[in-house]
Amino acid sequence: MSVQVILLNDVPNLGKAGEEVHVADGYARNYLIPRKLAGPVTQATMKRLEKLRKEREELARLQLAEAKAKADKMKNVQVTIRAKTTDGSALYGSVRAADVADAIAAQGIDIDKSQVVLDDDIKAVGQFDVPVKLHADVTVTVKVWVVEA
Repeated sequence: MSVQVILLNDVPNLGKAGEEVHVADGYARNYLIPRKLAGPVTQATMKRLEKLRKEREELARLQLAEAKAKADKMKNVQVTIRAKTTDGSALYGSVRAADVADAIAAQGIDIDKSQVVLDDDIKAVGQFDVPVKLHADVTVTVKVWVVEA
């Protein structure tokens, strides 16, 4: 037997918040509803869903504004990272995203290493343009100078 519920949060392999889906009665009763991932199709649930949607929109708007403000600060940021080299050009180790995040944080701009987008670690001396993804819609490029220690 299946029951129709409204998803209050995104549920992988089931749907996005706000969608009405048919699920097994036990799945709804024992998993979705107790974890507040879904609710029965009622007026109260619709009002609750609308309230959650408004709160999420406000939070998303604030996060975007914060990311844009941080991007303005980071527009002309350049960082220098000193690393040991084997022959003057190749690094003994490598410069990772965490190293770049720490160098940016040393300049007073707090970012997480997961925001630094490095396809591969930097393994040579030189200048590199490293993208920093502050928000889904906001990405800033930071110049990273890797020099011999």
